[in-house]
Amino acid sequence: MSTQATHSAHITVDDENLYLWGYKTNRIKMVLTWIVTVLTLGTFRLLLYWYPKWWVKCTASECSLSTADCLLIRDAHMDVAFRPVLCMISDSVMQMGFPITGFQMTDVSTLRYFTFKKLTHLWYADEDRFISIDSLDVDIDFHHFHIMGEKGLSSVDVAKRLAVYGKNLIDINLKPLHVLLFREVVSPFYIFQLFSVAIWFSDHYEIYASVIVAMSLFSIAMDLYQTRKQERKLRSMVHSSAFVQVLRNGENPIKISSEELVPGDVILIPPNGCNMQCDAVLINGTVIVNESMLTGESVPVTKAALPDTDDESSIFSLDKHSRHTLFCGTQVLQTRYYAGKSVKAVVLRTAYTTLKGQLVRSIMYPKPVDLRFTRDLFKFIGFLGCIAFCGFSYTIITMIFRGASVREVIVRALDIITVVVPPALPAAMSVGILASHMRLIRKDIYCISPSTINTCGAINVVCFDKTGTLTEDGLDFHSVCPVIHSNDKEPIFRHEFPSLNVKEMWNYRKLVEAVSTCHSVTCINGLLCGDPLDLILFKNTTWTLDETMNSRIEETARFDILAPPVVRSVLGACGCDREIELAILRQFTFSSSLQRMSVIVHDPEDESHDMTLYCKGAPEMIASLCKPSTVPVNYSNVVNDYAQHGYRLIAVAYKKLHISFPKSQRVNREQVENDLTLLGLVTMENRLKTHTVSVIRQLNKAHIRTVMVTGDNILTALSVARECGIIQPVKKAYIVECGNRDSPNSRIPLLLKQAASSSEDLLDDSSSVYDMESRSFIDPTYQLSVSGPTFEVISREYPELLLKFVTVCDVFARMSPEQKQMLVNKLQEVEYTVAMCGDGANDCAALKAAHAGISLSEAEASIAAPFTSRVPDIRCVPMIIREGRAALVTSFGIFKYMASCSLTQFISVILLYWLATNLTDFQFLFIDLFLVTTVAACFGYTPPCQKLAISPPPTKLLSFGSLISVVGQLLIVFVFQLSIFIYTAVQPWFVPYSIPFGISLEDKRSMQGTAVFCLSSFQYLTLAVIYSRGPPYRKTIFSNTPICACLVILISICVWLTINPPYFVAKHMQYDPLPEPGYRIFVLVVALNYILCAYLYETGVIEYLVLTVREKWRKKHSAETDADMLNKNEKILLSISSSPSWIPSATEESSDHFGLYSFSNSSHIIKYYSPGCF
Repeated sequence: MSTQATHSAHITVDDENLYLWGYKTNRIKMVLTWIVTVLTLGTFRLLLYWYPKWWVKCTASECSLSTADCLLIRDAHMDVAFRPVLCMISDSVMQMGFPITGFQMTDVSTLRYFTFKKLTHLWYADEDRFISIDSLDVDIDFHHFHIMGEKGLSSVDVAKRLAVYGKNLIDINLKPLHVLLFREVVSPFYIFQLFSVAIWFSDHYEIYASVIVAMSLFSIAMDLYQTRKQERKLRSMVHSSAFVQVLRNGENPIKISSEELVPGDVILIPPNGCNMQCDAVLINGTVIVNESMLTGESVPVTKAALPDTDDESSIFSLDKHSRHTLFCGTQVLQTRYYAGKSVKAVVLRTAYTTLKGQLVRSIMYPKPVDLRFTRDLFKFIGFLGCIAFCGFSYTIITMIFRGASVREVIVRALDIITVVVPPALPAAMSVGILASHMRLIRKDIYCISPSTINTCGAINVVCFDKTGTLTEDGLDFHSVCPVIHSNDKEPIFRHEFPSLNVKEMWNYRKLVEAVSTCHSVTCINGLLCGDPLDLILFKNTTWTLDETMNSRIEETARFDILAPPVVRSVLGACGCDREIELAILRQFTFSSSLQRMSVIVHDPEDESHDMTLYCKGAPEMIASLCKPSTVPVNYSNVVNDYAQHGYRLIAVAYKKLHISFPKSQRVNREQVENDLTLLGLVTMENRLKTHTVSVIRQLNKAHIRTVMVTGDNILTALSVARECGIIQPVKKAYIVECGNRDSPNSRIPLLLKQAASSSEDLLDDSSSVYDMESRSFIDPTYQLSVSGPTFEVISREYPELLLKFVTVCDVFARMSPEQKQMLVNKLQEVEYTVAMCGDGANDCAALKAAHAGISLSEAEASIAAPFTSRVPDIRCVPMIIREGRAALVTSFGIFKYMASCSLTQFISVILLYWLATNLTDFQFLFIDLFLVTTVAACFGYTPPCQKLAISPPPTKLLSFGSLISVVGQLLIVFVFQLSIFIYTAVQPWFVPYSIPFGISLEDKRSMQGTAVFCLSSFQYLTLAVIYSRGPPYRKTIFSNTPICACLVILISICVWLTINPPYFVAKHMQYDPLPEPGYRIFVLVVALNYILCAYLYETGVIEYLVLTVREKWRKKHSAETDADMLNKNEKILLSISSSPSWIPSATEESSDHFGLYSFSNSSHIIKYYSPGCF
């Protein structure tokens, strides 16, 4: 926190800057504010509610933060909030303490604090600043954790800490219904509706006012229902509480509720597992956990105890020492320690400060989605408001000159505002969204936030999780292809076997032994657990695993035992004619940077007592470690053949080691992982879901960028990305990795490795050329891939390059939930409209942050995602985008339609006000309810086109084309209405309107009013056809049966009312039919001429000259002169799309992953392309 003045400061919470201003309540200001509120009938208080900054300014005075009783807070998204500063006072019952380094507390008499987004911030008087409680208890050395683990906290410290940290509970409070109702009805739209309805009821226009009230109540009720449903769902999924054993006061463990845990508590981890209720540091034993909530990968992870050392450099850091940390929300599968000993962990963080709490907070407080359409909507309404003000002034002046009463002047002047700014607009705007929502439900896609559907129309980037989203959840064993070695011949590949468990595999015993021993499989509660790939391979051998020579030792007591794990063959399996027992003496774990793992194995029946190293990994890496004479000549062809079919490849090799047991425990892997003999290839299917490839192809054709964001390793991610089409075969692909830091003050260098490349003949360097004609898609000639740790380095040490990376990088692997969310935010920062599709709890933050989150699971991910598909594949993505585009186009059309209808009615009213009359109530009702509302209600039933258009629909309502369209149509309407208004007055049979008196005071009938009403009826219907736009985003209007039926019926009624209205209809409509039948036909002819002019203007002037010819000229002109017309991501792509040379310190290397690798074999060079499978 850096203090700008005593009055203001900023603090950083979870990489988000909060700006604080201190205020003290001013009673005089408060009293004056409420007096003005009463005098303005609550209007002033309503304005202060909409603008919290004004409320603070009007009720409080600036002061220093140390004396403030309320704060004005602005977050990174420029949202402003008001929060009171609370105070806890120490007394004889409750003592106060302030946490300091090393779980120590210093006594204080008072604690000042405020709460913002579920986090408490304490006032630290010594440094004159606020500190978030998740920033306390830091800089703790390793040894201190072990000291805490001996006795735990005292009861006094627990009480002090409970007062500061609160209960260890991630609880979602359900807002009272009256609070939700108040927040809904005080929105500007509903306030204006209330104003309009009040005017209409005072003017006896009850029927239409009642319809608007009913529609608004229904809309409010549905919004309240959805909000409460989402709150309940989130609450039920994140709420978790259990009983735990805790060590306090140095006494025997006691059982308490997890809600009573505080940082510094020592908890005992049950031997057979539990769900973690806090973040804790492991101080003894080992713990096997499932961290799928964090990573999305259900692979057991072994956590090791924090070393007990008191070196000055051994300061605990959550980022560096996560392998010693048990995280809240993860599942403990098993603990292992000496028999009879308890596994202990020291509580580090509780409640919303935990990693799970941060995830929940990111769901509850996502980055606000700012769509240009919403901003333009308010601007356009402001424009209509200006017209309404002109009409308001005109009405007052004309009414005063006509000698109208004060009440009539006020009512008529206010009524003109409700004519220009349509109160039914919010309901009408939801028509397209509602229709799209219903169509999605019929396709088993459910939406808890229908307003998001419009946003989907602008999507130009879709981020996909991998496992369970693009691919099936599991892997399938495909085949094994052994290498045949002979003394006098070169090694060759044997034909493939469909399984390791076939009789013929006994001839390749070394390959079977390698697969049986080289893995990370362990036994938990009698069940085999481990990496899915290792599990599938080991189970395919049908061999058994025994992790201790003494079967009487419980699994939970297998800690630091000397007897190594043993694998045993099953008689008859893999062609075994006897039982084989192999001891795994040493394991070199898999490393993504080394692309391999290996084990040192001993066979007790081996007379030479030698040991064997078995190694498996990526084909290119294993080949580079093998003796060239053991690699078949056709290695590249075989690998290429499998790669083209999308299989994941694992190469297996071995080496005889002439070393002793003690040396095997000390030797470095670099000393033994060389001069290997190749044994063969194992192929696995990471099967894509059936529709993955077709959907990705569909999105690519529509120029919608596809990005993979996964917790899996980068080589697996690249293999799947290539297979499904995210990595395109006509582009060069690179992996960006981190090198070694040259000096303490230098930045970590970036290494650029070619990950995949097709034939140079297929590479099209022109694909990034800027398209002068369309400017719709700038496509780079290469694609980048990064892993989570590299992404972290780039964001920390190369912040100036981060936006470039997110613009051109298409595969992000090993990404944490926070990094996924950060990626989505950065994509939005470069002006992409982002959809995120995933199925796991680790996707929740990204799903919530995206413009449109799409969950393929009804579990945790559906909490955060507006969309949930019950069909668990990505076919829902193009469906949602198509419906979003249809809804967005419908919203544009219906807004222009409603605005044009309001202005059309405004013109009619202004003309008739000149005569001191108006449309009659039933004429208003016929127009508002039967013509405008009925047609508007049918607008959204035009279904979307089956094919995704190449470019998305415009999101700018105030575009030149939209404004010219509305203004032009308005002028045409005005000319025709004014013409019929004047022409009617010069007819020989015309009877001028006279102001009624006596019992006919409300008689508004006039011949000019009838002519204007009849003509305008056709104008409303014509505008509906013009603004009901069809292809390329929606089908033609003829596919919309309801609107076609309405138009036919309403046009027939309008013709009927114009030519020959029955007496009872004319009486109820309160208008005089035109006396001359020929003139009635003339009105129809004028209407037909209007229809022709309006249609030609929209198709010829707007769609052709403005939207086509002018846009082409403008884009070409802007591209030739400057890039001002480009958005941020297009500007970045234009500067870096030709090559990755913009990456500083990056050295391009031949790929060791999945790309071209060369090695010599006698007199020839072999180059191969592999899918980098491990």
